[in-house]
Amino acid sequence: MKEAAEKNNVNGWVRNLPDKRVEAVLEGAESNVEAVMDWSRIGPPGGVVEDLQIKEEKHKGEFSNFEILS
Repeated sequence: MKEAAEKNNVNGWVRNLPDKRVEAVLEGAESNVEAVMDWSRIGPPGGVVEDLQIKEEKHKGEFSNFEILS
């Protein structure tokens, strides 16, 4: 996801959860965030996406890059 976010000028973070889900916060222009969400619906090679839940919030401008959290 980091590559897709950086390619689309989207800031925020992503992390793997213990139950094998992935959580992410994305911030940027709506069309750019949509592009990253489209990538997320498919996932990386070898990945399996069973469900995608999206919660929209007001843009706060709190991120200056995209990080992978542990």
